[in-house]
Amino acid sequence: MSSRDLLQRQGHHFVDFARSLAPADWAQPSLCTQWTNQEVLAHLMIGYSLSVPALCWGMATHHLNFDDTNTALAQRLSAQHSPQALVDSFELLIDHKRGIGKLFPPRLLVGDHVLHHLDIALALAKPAGIPDDVLNAVLDTEVKIPNPFVPAKRNARDLTLRATDTGWTFSAGRGTRGVVEGHAAHLASALAGRPHALAFLDGDGVATLGARIAHPTAGQHHDARETRRLW
Repeated sequence: MSSRDLLQRQGHHFVDFARSLAPADWAQPSLCTQWTNQEVLAHLMIGYSLSVPALCWGMATHHLNFDDTNTALAQRLSAQHSPQALVDSFELLIDHKRGIGKLFPPRLLVGDHVLHHLDIALALAKPAGIPDDVLNAVLDTEVKIPNPFVPAKRNARDLTLRATDTGWTFSAGRGTRGVVEGHAAHLASALAGRPHALAFLDGDGVATLGARIAHPTAGQHHDARETRRLW
């Protein structure tokens, strides 16, 4: 299945999950730093609807700081619409994407959407319902493709990784820094820098992974140079 097909499939799985949540769930904090679950939902909606000129204007008003722009846009959209309205709009755009989401490599966008799905589900301790093959594809992307926004490839360096539920395995680099194993969802979340997931993982490499999550900027300049080859 192509990355575009996986992205479309994941979009529909996310909608099903989102519709299962209670209104109070959306106001709870997500695993994405300082964002509520509703703001994560708004962020996903922005990726499918925001135009390039609107993004540039937002960057200009936030001193070219992408993180500040991203947060401000998500918070504003979240304040303007109910979770139900955001989910309905997102569903309509799954098969008819507009805006900046069309510019990102689909393989990276699948990872972004799955990780934000997990940011909500794991924070609420609810089953995410993401299929094994989608999670395995995201793990493959995390350990093989550098991403300037998510230092998962750096976090995986020289670790042996095992998903005990899906059968996915990978030895990054020389695999000399130990083994990290657990459910695929927790592996993907931890590799993306979410410390919450570490408590659900086992192995003598968990401490190394935890230290890298605690210091997320080391080595990112190199990863950013590699990522530019994707565009």
